[in-house]
Amino acid sequence: MSTYSPDTGLFSKDYFENSLSFGNSIISTLKQMIADGDTALNARFESGDDIHHLIYDRAWLIDQVLIKAWEHSNLHEVDQCALIAVGGYGRGELHPKSDIDVLILFDSEPPENHQQAIEQFLTLLWDLNLNIGHSVRTITECQEEAQKDITVTTNLMESRAISGNSDILYKMTSLTGPSFIWDSKAFFKAKWEEQQQRHRKFNNIEYNLEPNIKASPGGLRDIQTIMWITKRQYGANSMDELVRLSVLNEEELDMLQRGQEFLWRVRYALHMIAGRPEDRLLFDHQRKIAELFDYQDTGSRLAVEQLMQRYYRTVLQLGELNDVIIQHFNETILMADEPDEVVELNERFVIRNNFIEVKHPKVFAEQPSAMLEIFLIMARTEGVKGARATTIRNLRNHRHLIDDNFRADPINTSIFMALMRTPTRLVTQLWRMRKWGILGRYLPEFAGITGQMQHDLFHIYTVDAHTLQVVRNLRRFRFADNRDQYPLASRIIHELPKVELCYIAGLYHDIAKGRGGDHSELGAVDARKFCERHGLNKWETDLVSWLVENHLLMSMTAQRKDISDPDVILEFAEKVQDKNHLDYLFLLTVADINATNPTLWNSWRASLMRQLYTETWRALRRGLENPINPQEYLKDREDSVLELMFDMPYTEAQVRELLSQLGQDYVFRNTPTEIAWHVSSILSHKNPSQPLIELRETTDREHEGGTEIFVYTKDEKHLFAVTASVMENLNLNIQDAQIIISESGFTLNSFIVLDDSGSPIGENSLRIEEIKASLIVALQDPSNYLELIRKRTPRQLKQFKMPTEVIIHNDAIKQVTVIEVTAPDRPGILAMIGRVFVDFDVRLQNAKITTLGEKIDDIFYITDTENTPISDPDVCIQLQHTLCKTLDEHSNNQ
Repeated sequence: MSTYSPDTGLFSKDYFENSLSFGNSIISTLKQMIADGDTALNARFESGDDIHHLIYDRAWLIDQVLIKAWEHSNLHEVDQCALIAVGGYGRGELHPKSDIDVLILFDSEPPENHQQAIEQFLTLLWDLNLNIGHSVRTITECQEEAQKDITVTTNLMESRAISGNSDILYKMTSLTGPSFIWDSKAFFKAKWEEQQQRHRKFNNIEYNLEPNIKASPGGLRDIQTIMWITKRQYGANSMDELVRLSVLNEEELDMLQRGQEFLWRVRYALHMIAGRPEDRLLFDHQRKIAELFDYQDTGSRLAVEQLMQRYYRTVLQLGELNDVIIQHFNETILMADEPDEVVELNERFVIRNNFIEVKHPKVFAEQPSAMLEIFLIMARTEGVKGARATTIRNLRNHRHLIDDNFRADPINTSIFMALMRTPTRLVTQLWRMRKWGILGRYLPEFAGITGQMQHDLFHIYTVDAHTLQVVRNLRRFRFADNRDQYPLASRIIHELPKVELCYIAGLYHDIAKGRGGDHSELGAVDARKFCERHGLNKWETDLVSWLVENHLLMSMTAQRKDISDPDVILEFAEKVQDKNHLDYLFLLTVADINATNPTLWNSWRASLMRQLYTETWRALRRGLENPINPQEYLKDREDSVLELMFDMPYTEAQVRELLSQLGQDYVFRNTPTEIAWHVSSILSHKNPSQPLIELRETTDREHEGGTEIFVYTKDEKHLFAVTASVMENLNLNIQDAQIIISESGFTLNSFIVLDDSGSPIGENSLRIEEIKASLIVALQDPSNYLELIRKRTPRQLKQFKMPTEVIIHNDAIKQVTVIEVTAPDRPGILAMIGRVFVDFDVRLQNAKITTLGEKIDDIFYITDTENTPISDPDVCIQLQHTLCKTLDEHSNNQ
């Protein structure tokens, strides 16, 4: 606890006595005093008062309340009893809604006549609506519980007497100290494992969209862990003692204190805004805290993004310090008595007990290149667990030597390229370089994206964390245990002429985010400079620059265009030009999607990527100068269908007649396997008056594909709206939609769907029958199914309310009107769009459905009732306005 003197004006003993003398109850009096104190403290917080003063003053205020309640229950008259504050409250720290943990401590088993007084005391505290956590124990019971549970030990270490016999507290802390239980070595091992388990819950990443400021890596719990270990080992009670004990230097202490102060302020604001104990920086709280902290939106950055960048950079620094301190404790506590095993590496480094160490303190000053060499050695040397604490600190203290001259030195560029080419542990070293502040020094452009976030649900990591995840995913493709999930990527990665070029492209693909302008184009310039500085030849440089500039090309083509169209494949192939570019781009795209948001890589998106790759490779092998002849393509498709249906009980004439009715467009837009399935289903359908509904998996691959729902029925203008409504109610997510109207007036609708987990339906017969039955009933009487979906919008989605954007234009080649809709994702939105199409009497011919985090980015291809594009500009404007108005109202009402 600081020597800071509390604000005694927060609790007036005279007011307390006067209030009781006027007949007010102790409950109403104390409640009012707590409320007045909270109001005063919150006002001081908003005016920028020192956060230490605020949380210490609140602890002092609660002390006074508890003392009065203790006295009111006559427990102050019990000699061998004490009221003890434990945990954070025991440290004298209390945020607005934090738990108030107390221990009612007895020297020995309390007499039964004290039980009523204890119950009266606790009931009074509950009546005051305080977040009380309590226990009643003897000294012996404290020792027994602490022996069994390290958490109890930790709580009792931070004890202080509020009222009663303080000698009892001294006895208890002695008997629960390291001389009796949990010596410093056992305590450190337990707390270190506890921290590692906690970090694993957050994937060992400081950066999450809604981080927990207490439990996440680099959060307040990490600071507390350091202090607990220090106290157990050295008996230290304050951060200042970390310097005296040589755990930190003055600069690091300042960094630690400033980091804690910032997190304290954020936590205080969270409790104020949420009105409850809250440590999660939820989206709805982030915006309010940014406003409270006076951040302002700029042309390129939202206020909330500025707040969160500061948060992420703070926890990154704290995580860096935590690494150094934990490693220091590992050496001084766990390994203190172990004999040194030293392996000489060179004149600069040795391996001591599996940790790399500089031979003398001036290594980095005399040979700055060693600041890169150390990471190359750790990557290449088997069994090295990391760096010694003194070496990490030495590295951090000399990183200012990494300047333009350092970056231009051929020795350093060759070391960095050797690291990029290392077959093992590359990503581990890049994460260490980032955490220890070396990567941002060596690549200043990387420093610009450190801690940078985008305030949406699509990008779940900051740009720097996402970038390293991309490189990690590329490395994962090489390993056999990922072959089932990424079969094509796992094959291609081993065929690349120079795999390190893919890693460099991954490192630079988002490097220019946040600068304004096209980040792909700007990043390509940076990537070219990197390649030239690092001695790559022209072909290598051109390839890496092209990959960075076009890293979104493949995903956008697969998600937004009809890749069953040969013209789309030809256009994409012309941009790719050769198999080398296709291979590198495929790997970078798959790694990028998985690193943006793991939920994006569902089975259907995997199959789209595989299909685009395969069809493009066929076009490249055929030669770009030899595009597919439409009539030959049509004949090949029909012949393939007949071959697939050879063993089925239908004549060739029956099949050809049905294909003629379905039309050339249908044959072009479906694979022979799909057509054979559709045709056999239609020919065997016994009840033409009832809709035909069929389901099948689109691929046999375990990790790829989706469930195709085929709908064949008489064409009605409301079919899409009704079908979308039913699927929404069935918790099916539409990934793709193909709508074709035959010459005979029947519609052939194909929907690719996934369940809520992002997986196909599979062979679940009950689920399949449920889907079929629901659709048949709805399509037979669609008027009862045109009501909008009234599902609840998930909490996170509610925080994003952007205006709907609708772009309408005609495609002269395809002879359709194209509508691009970007809007907040809400339950029932596809059904609502379908209803608008019904109202405007337009026909939906095709759709590409894409959900990106909190928004939809869908494309619809429509015609009028004569199957021609919408030619009247006034109708297009009215349709655009209605879609925007309808979807905006729906979004705002959720």
